[in-house]
Amino acid sequence: MSAAPAVVLLSGGLDSATALAIARERGFLCHALSVDYGQRHAAELEAARRVARKGGAQEHRIMRVDLSGIGGSALTDPAIAVPEQPTSGIPVTYVPARNTIMLALALGWAEVLGAREIFIGVNVIDASGYPDCRPEFIAAFGALARLATRAGVEGKPCRIEAPLIGLTKAEIIREGTRLGVDYAETVSCYQADAAGRACGRCDACRLRRAGFAAAALPDPTRYRSL
Repeated sequence: MSAAPAVVLLSGGLDSATALAIARERGFLCHALSVDYGQRHAAELEAARRVARKGGAQEHRIMRVDLSGIGGSALTDPAIAVPEQPTSGIPVTYVPARNTIMLALALGWAEVLGAREIFIGVNVIDASGYPDCRPEFIAAFGALARLATRAGVEGKPCRIEAPLIGLTKAEIIREGTRLGVDYAETVSCYQADAAGRACGRCDACRLRRAGFAAAALPDPTRYRSL
């Protein structure tokens, strides 16, 4: 019996690389999907290419959706600074509707592939408080998938798998390390330079660095400065 297909949303960051490794361990034939949405940290797309290749993805596609046309986020509007100190509430690095749009793209591709699973590396424990990383959102999108697709109506709905959602960053790193993920190939920084070097100061960098420290594992991230 051939392996079942699955779509894996792959940003090029630490979490999505781990999600890909988990999907592969579960025996899926992984079709990786990255989205070029006008993010200022475009180096993550090059990282996604590397991760897909080394992570054994069957195929890797990059789709273009211009979320800079919506704006409202430090990741898509260069006029909004990326915070380099902890902030309260939902930070300005939140991109309106990003995961909704990405999951919708993944859902469409999954239906064409006949895939019954979509993997997304969202995490609610050591995260920035984004509303579209919560279990309630994942459950709601799963309900939408059952209602809004031919596959769902015909009784073959696509499930949304979020295997990291309840893990700490340290637990994610330990799991990925067990699965052989090369985190040196990943880019998490919100303002990484063209070479993929991290700023070491943004929220994503702080969470990533603390995760490696808590996991008692060396941090392979290439930083511009600290």
